[in-house]
Amino acid sequence: MIWLLAYAVSGALVGFLAGLLGIGGGMTLVPVLAALFLAQGLSSDHNVHLALGTAMASIIFTSSASVREHHKHLAVDWQVVRRMVPGMLAGALISTMASGWIPQRTLALAFAVIVYAGATQIFLGTKPSAHATMPGPLPVFGVGAVIGIISGLVSAGGTFLTVPFMLYCGVRMHTAIGTGAAIGIPVAVVGTIGYIASGWRVADLPPWSLGFVLLPALAMLVLGSVITAPMGARYAHKLPVPTLRRVFACLLYVLATKMVVTYW
Repeated sequence: MIWLLAYAVSGALVGFLAGLLGIGGGMTLVPVLAALFLAQGLSSDHNVHLALGTAMASIIFTSSASVREHHKHLAVDWQVVRRMVPGMLAGALISTMASGWIPQRTLALAFAVIVYAGATQIFLGTKPSAHATMPGPLPVFGVGAVIGIISGLVSAGGTFLTVPFMLYCGVRMHTAIGTGAAIGIPVAVVGTIGYIASGWRVADLPPWSLGFVLLPALAMLVLGSVITAPMGARYAHKLPVPTLRRVFACLLYVLATKMVVTYW
């Protein structure tokens, strides 16, 4: 019971941050889930895989709750969503399908490196050029594919990279946050399918696992996050987002360092 409560509390905290910053919460959840799974002794060889798959699945629900609130504030550019999603889906499917063949230690360290880079971008921020616009379909597909591959590897909806990209292209801050959350939903769906498929035939996973998705943990994460994600999204339109983004970046630094220390 204590572990279920821990999952729910983690989901609530991550859900609020996800709504506030448009980030699906996968990057934040992965080191937390990996530590919880390790403490429970669930699967010594696949704790990180389980954390990645379960976090990716939770993004579907967390981001959906966040997007509904951002859409009410007219802060989702659906045209940008339609242009970026195809490339990101292709990249996410490739990387998540391959995740089962990547050693756990390599996966953990790759996660940490990518999160350090994403946190640095978020911390420094990006000022859009006065004449910046979104590029054409082919460059957007290419950028989306690269972000999708990275997102699949670190179990993220990609907002930590799509938001800086949209800001660079002149999209407003609040619109970039809401649009990034919307882009993360289909990416999370495809990524979850990939993690389920890559873990389908793994023999020593704990009970109630669907591939690399641990269903009891997912249920409690969703229970906590769908309540707090809309609250975070509402605050995103009231509070100084740049300051909060820097605070969140510092949190990512801490979590990535924790992952390195645990699996080095």
